[in-house]
Amino acid sequence: MPHFAIIAVSILFDGLAYAMFLFITSVGLSVTMGLMGFVNLAHGAFAMAGGYIVVTLTRTLGIGFVPSLAIAAVLVGAASVVFERGLYRRLYKATDLEQVLLTIGLAFMAIATATYFYGPIPKSVPLPLWLQGDINLGFRSFPSYRAFLVAIGVVLISVLWYAFERTNIGAKIRAAVDNRRMAESVGINVDLLFTLIFAVGSGLAALGGGLAIQLFGLSPSFAVLYLVLFLIVVAVGGLGSLKGTLLAALVVGIIDTAGKYLYADAGGFFIYAITVIVLLIKPAGFYGRE
Repeated sequence: MPHFAIIAVSILFDGLAYAMFLFITSVGLSVTMGLMGFVNLAHGAFAMAGGYIVVTLTRTLGIGFVPSLAIAAVLVGAASVVFERGLYRRLYKATDLEQVLLTIGLAFMAIATATYFYGPIPKSVPLPLWLQGDINLGFRSFPSYRAFLVAIGVVLISVLWYAFERTNIGAKIRAAVDNRRMAESVGINVDLLFTLIFAVGSGLAALGGGLAIQLFGLSPSFAVLYLVLFLIVVAVGGLGSLKGTLLAALVVGIIDTAGKYLYADAGGFFIYAITVIVLLIKPAGFYGRE
């Protein structure tokens, strides 16, 4: 295979794996911000919490990596209900500044807590043998873990699409995102939807945080270090849009990967450049409401 073709395939594959991580972690934030209109800068803290739960389950309790991912998602999703009902709900009608101050405060509290219990050194997790090494497809080999990440992303995209587009509760969520007052007027319990979506979104963030350990390592700064990427995906895709979040994750993931392959010295320039270009042309994002 020609050298340029090898580079192109590597960019597409690694970019797709990166995009799946961005989608899994960001889709909950997109829907909650679109539905609730709440600026949740603590979303990265829920992802970090999921990662540290996976570390604890695998290294301390000896539970397998894949079951640990599922347990972390459920635990963080359940715990997020307490935050939503006890803290977030009190500020639904508050100003953006008040919401930012609350959630960024929670994020820094989470960082301090993680540093106290786990220390500042990045953590890793043991992987099962089938996630180590490469998968040989004949024309070249691909890392097994990144292929697993792509597969998880495809499954979740299918499940979320079906839930949003083909179920009764998905129709209620879409109605609440489009027009909350009208949804409430026809008897939809929007407050219950808030809690449900917040829990699902936080659980997905925790899943993304667990999956990210093998890609980036896990340290307490994860709560804010990758938050800007999640916000970029949400802004570029459009608030509350599943397909917008997916498209934005693909664009950001592949372009960022290509930039690192071809122009490593440019750092994150390409991510911010594409963000500026898209928002100049479509201020509400790819599929956001104008």
